[in-house]
Amino acid sequence: MRLLKDNIKIVHFSLLISCLNFLFFHFPFFKFIFNNVDYKSFNGITIIICFIILMLVANAFAFFLMLFLLRFVGKTILILFFIVNAIAVYFINTYGVIINAEMMGNVVNTNYAEASGFFSIKLLLYIILLGVIPGIIIIKAKIVNVTFKRFSAITLASLLFMLAVVFANSKNWLWVDKNSPVLGGLAMPWSYTVNLSLFFVHKHQENEKEILLPDATIKDNRKSVVVLVIGESARSENFSLYGYSKNTNPFLSKTPGVFHFNATSCATYTTAGVKCILEHKNTGELYEILPNYLYRNGVEVVWRTTNWGEPPVHIKNYLNKEALMKDCKGDGCYYDEVLLNNLKEQIAASTKNKVLIILHTSTSHGPEYSKKYPPQFETFKPVCNSVELAKCSNTELVNAYDNTIGYTDYILYNVIEDLKQLKEYKSAMIFVSDHGESLGEKNLYMHGLPLSLAPKQQYNIPFIVWTSDNSLKQLKTENSLSQDYVFHSVLNFLSIQSPVYNEELNIFK
Repeated sequence: MRLLKDNIKIVHFSLLISCLNFLFFHFPFFKFIFNNVDYKSFNGITIIICFIILMLVANAFAFFLMLFLLRFVGKTILILFFIVNAIAVYFINTYGVIINAEMMGNVVNTNYAEASGFFSIKLLLYIILLGVIPGIIIIKAKIVNVTFKRFSAITLASLLFMLAVVFANSKNWLWVDKNSPVLGGLAMPWSYTVNLSLFFVHKHQENEKEILLPDATIKDNRKSVVVLVIGESARSENFSLYGYSKNTNPFLSKTPGVFHFNATSCATYTTAGVKCILEHKNTGELYEILPNYLYRNGVEVVWRTTNWGEPPVHIKNYLNKEALMKDCKGDGCYYDEVLLNNLKEQIAASTKNKVLIILHTSTSHGPEYSKKYPPQFETFKPVCNSVELAKCSNTELVNAYDNTIGYTDYILYNVIEDLKQLKEYKSAMIFVSDHGESLGEKNLYMHGLPLSLAPKQQYNIPFIVWTSDNSLKQLKTENSLSQDYVFHSVLNFLSIQSPVYNEELNIFK
């Protein structure tokens, strides 16, 4: 290209890069605008034109500042922008995500195993065509800089021009404010740069040390155990216990003493959902969570996980998948069945009368649903085997997801069977999911949309309870529960007296 050989003025280069950024990465942004304004009306046309002008000028201005002030470092930042833009737009186009602060929290908390599950040829093409090739143009371009006086004049003129456009569109400020969470989540590269900063600001504002709760007391010496199973991406809509037409709960549906409640999650992503399940009330603060609180007050607490994203857990018996697999035998050890390995024996070996077991599963996490269960649990066929979920038919996608629900059903059934054999304990199993999941409804996939925008599939979750016959515990009749009920219900079942206990958030009579 001639651009790579000849000198190019910094202003012209900034405008060129802004145009490429506009063309490559802002189709979802303007698609949202077209879907939410009357683009045939004068007002709608005004909004669209103003956003096009602002998008081109504001990005060109930002790129101009970076290139003038940072020189080669500015070029490097631009290259990173294009590569990350390409990745972000891939996920927006493929899964319908919005790049907000919560989504950036998901990215920060994603480990290699989960991230590698999203790899595809399509993603690689996005990175090469929209990221690497523009990056080569940027790095090889011979940019002619301007004097500081010229720089100051351009900066002032650009700011005045953008302010004029903004104020000319003042009658549409309310529309912009209303839709700002989505617009901000689709504008590249500011969606992830600003929201990543907001995520770390929020993290910094949280207490570095959790706020301890008032001391609790154990009211009796009767042997009691609760197994709290935290589900991953399980939505109640696909549980036959909740009226789903396909039999995804062949075991639990035949198990006496199993009850289910309608429930909602307080978030649509794992870190916030798990935090909400484990805290005594839903706040932005970092209060002492359930396992830490009970462990500190004399309860035997065991955490077994194949997942991640929980708040800091301060207990002795924290077992991840690698630790659980050491003495596990059989094909089930490569799936969530590993959480059940020697579970009954560990409970029976406890020297304490009160026991809390937390199993944090990963069974229904996408996009590789078909890899989350053993082959013998592929009840519904054909299934989707692609990480590009939109490429699969809805039948294939839902079948793969339903098989994960069937496998979850099997795991919960085995937890109950283990507890039945511990005759000396009064026991309970509580299953609640961290959030729900979208399976192509409204062209949305997986989870993570802001709660105010998320469809019901991302927050309507299962809340399933089983109690042993000898527990003599009856359940209240509640129309709908939230994740806040878990903390107080566990305290009630284990006969833990606490100043923070809330009877209104207890499921047991």
